Amino acid sequence: MNKIIEYNKKFSTILGIYGINNELRKQHFFTQLWHESKLNPISENMNYSATRLLQVFPKYFNKINVSGYANIPKKIGSRVYANRMGNGDEASGDGFLFRGRGFIQLTGRNNYILLSKDTRIDFIKNPDLLLDVTNSIIASAWFWQKNGLNALADKNDMKAVRKVVNGGYIGLKECEIIFKEVSKIIKWKTQ
Repeated sequence: MNKIIEYNKKFSTILGIYGINNELRKQHFFTQLWHESKLNPISENMNYSATRLLQVFPKYFNKINVSGYANIPKKIGSRVYANRMGNGDEASGDGFLFRGRGFIQLTGRNNYILLSKDTRIDFIKNPDLLLDVTNSIIASAWFWQKNGLNALADKNDMKAVRKVVNGGYIGLKECEIIFKEVSKIIKWKTQ
């Protein structure tokens, strides 16, 4: 968790721009980033076996079509993210191109377009820019602000914060544990 101490200090100006400017907001912000990526910018893998595809994405795969996708990340991503979040159809390849990246896993052409417009960094032409630590902090803070997470953090509503970041409550218990540790670090460094 030393990265939290480092990044809290190193990126305080960026966090401030996006309103992540008090202990509680920073505690929630870094809790979610730590849970999602351990503060290592990552790209969504999308490499699943046939068995896992049927378990994780039953809406998109069945026993008839799964063998044509198993262990082919580009095809899998293009299918599961097709025709949503501003992505084109499966043939466009948008689903794979605009798969989750960064600390919070920004996903979908629409998010990449809005992020690029607001930050003036061209993530559309080069989505892998989100794998840079500074760009990943910017994208995470941008997502945080755009989705009203400062207000939820101010209410200390971990469940609501998790729902926005994750789309559900997967990892909520782990986030509650991480939050306790992050709170000690942030308080200690801000005093």
